[in-house]
Order: sequence, then C-alpha cells, then structure tokens
Amino acid sequence: MAERRRKFSPQFKAEAVQLVIETGKPIAEVARDLGVNDGTLGNWVKAWRDANPEPEPKLSPVERARMRELEDEIRRLRMENELTRKSA
Repeated sequence: MAERRRKFSPQFKAEAVQLVIETGKPIAEVARDLGVNDGTLGNWVKAWRDANPEPEPKLSPVERARMRELEDEIRRLRMENELTRKSA
C-alpha cells in the first residue's frame, strides 16, 4: 500500500532551512530533529542556496598580489609551451 506524501508549508520549509544555515548543524541531524527525510531537507537547502548565493569574499592585498603573480606565471608558461610546440 502506498504511503501518502506529507505536505509542508512554505513557512516550515523556510524555518527548517534557516536552522541548517544559521546553526551550521548537518542536514541529517536537523532533519532527524524535525522528523523530515534528510534528502527532502537537503533539497530545500540546495534550492535556497541556489536562489541566494553567497557573495565571493574580497581578496586581501596579499592574496591579490599572489593572484597577479600566478596569472603572470601562467601566461609565461603558456608562451613557453607554444614555442616548444612550434619548434617540435
């Protein structure tokens, strides 16, 4: 005999997602506490994160300088690689 699917209100879903986001607890633990399937809660959290992406953190001056160095090195290595291919 098939089980009836439970329906959850948008408010319940939002509060469950908020518990996961704000407490940092694992989805499985929060789901167990609420009596919800962890896959279901995981889907709600994923949907919320897709709709509300976190802004990328700003780079510090040191990180920015390191990024510039790495980009310069990549450019140099690509040019060397291209010269090696042409000479072969």
